[in-house]
Amino acid sequence: MFFESIAFLLGTTLMYATPLIYTSLGGTISENSGVVNIGLEGIMFMGAFIGAAIGYYTHNGWIGFLAAGVVGGLFGLLHAVACISFTANQVVSGIAINFLGPGFALLLSRLMFDGAAMTLPLPLDEKISRPLNGVFEQNSFFDMIFNRYSTVYLAFFLVLLVWFVLYKTKLGLRIRSVGEHPEAAATLGISVYKIRYMSVIASGVLAGFGGAAVSIAIVSQFRVTLISGQGFIALAAMIFGKWKPQGAMWACLLFGLAQAIVVFMPRTGIEVSSQLLSMLPYVMTLVLLVIFVGKSVAPSADGKIYEKN
Repeated sequence: MFFESIAFLLGTTLMYATPLIYTSLGGTISENSGVVNIGLEGIMFMGAFIGAAIGYYTHNGWIGFLAAGVVGGLFGLLHAVACISFTANQVVSGIAINFLGPGFALLLSRLMFDGAAMTLPLPLDEKISRPLNGVFEQNSFFDMIFNRYSTVYLAFFLVLLVWFVLYKTKLGLRIRSVGEHPEAAATLGISVYKIRYMSVIASGVLAGFGGAAVSIAIVSQFRVTLISGQGFIALAAMIFGKWKPQGAMWACLLFGLAQAIVVFMPRTGIEVSSQLLSMLPYVMTLVLLVIFVGKSVAPSADGKIYEKN
């Protein structure tokens, strides 16, 4: 029973941390280039709808997942145009996207699903594959932990990829230099606008993936309450992780564990108010932000408007 409980907690942690990892990686890339993207919540919302809707109509979860990334990238492009080309306030633009994303998603849902505010469920055999299904004995310790959808493993691969790009490649050096001192980067011939556009669009793509990872892998459809602040939790994870992909990943795993505890508690027979349990991930977010936000140092030019002379 003990090992079964541990396996359940670890497996559930991986499942719930995955959407946060995608989205926090997007925030990490964008903010390392100097552009704050608090619109990740709205982009996740839109990604969750597009992933579930396209997956349902194409009968293929992967197509839905990729479509969510494309639409997320378009929202990222919108944020980039507003903040980089038109030098709009980055926070205001992000807030606008947080309204636009749910608004568009609900409008399209009502148009595509006979007035319903949710999509029809995706059949299990049309969801994204489980690469380790059948490798371990069914319901064994390792099966309960590692028999997860491909989106889980892709998220951890992307953590490694983003870390490699940011810290081991010329492109990553340019992204970080633009985020630290755009004027100095420009004098070296680096196109600040180009780097920032690319980074913000990438953040949108990853946030779209994050939303789709919820609607396709964790559940099988889009619902109005599906995202419920996960974009903001991913932003908190990025700050807690000190704007580094590996730090954000560990923070997302911590938040995923909090969600796993919420799911696990009723199995223990210990009576705790469901309302109190559901608050746990958000309370943890607030506590960690209060503790760590003053100690984490953001890129120097994060949130600052750059205008070419």
